[in-house]
Amino acid sequence: MAEAGQSKVFAPKEPPKLNPPKDTPLSLSHLAKCDGNTPSYSTYVAIKGTVFDVSGNTAYAPGGAYHIFAGKDPSRALALSSLKTEDCRSDWEDLAEKEKQVLNDWFTFFSKRYNIVGQVRS
Repeated sequence: MAEAGQSKVFAPKEPPKLNPPKDTPLSLSHLAKCDGNTPSYSTYVAIKGTVFDVSGNTAYAPGGAYHIFAGKDPSRALALSSLKTEDCRSDWEDLAEKEKQVLNDWFTFFSKRYNIVGQVRS
C-alpha cells in the first residue's frame, strides 16, 4: 500500500516518456567518463549500481548543484543527503534503515525521471 502512495509522491508533474530499462554492463572507468565534462559522452549517475542518463538536467552538468554526483555511483551520499566528495561512493549496505529508505526514495525518484541505461559491473 505504501508503494502506491510513494509512486504518486515521487512522480513528476509531467511524466517523461522513458525507454525500457537497459541492462548494459558499464565499468566504473566508463561511468567516470560520463561526468558531463566530455561532450561525446552522456552524463550518468548510478544508484545502487543502476545507471541513469541525466544528460538533460543541467543540475548534473559542470557547475550544476549536483555535478558532484555525475559519473559516479553516489549511493552513500544520496542516502545521507550529503554533497561531500568523500560520501560520493557506492557502498551503502552498512547504513541504518532510515538512510536505506532515503536511498530507496532517491532510486524511485530517478527511475520516474531518467532512462536506465545499464548496470555498473566490476
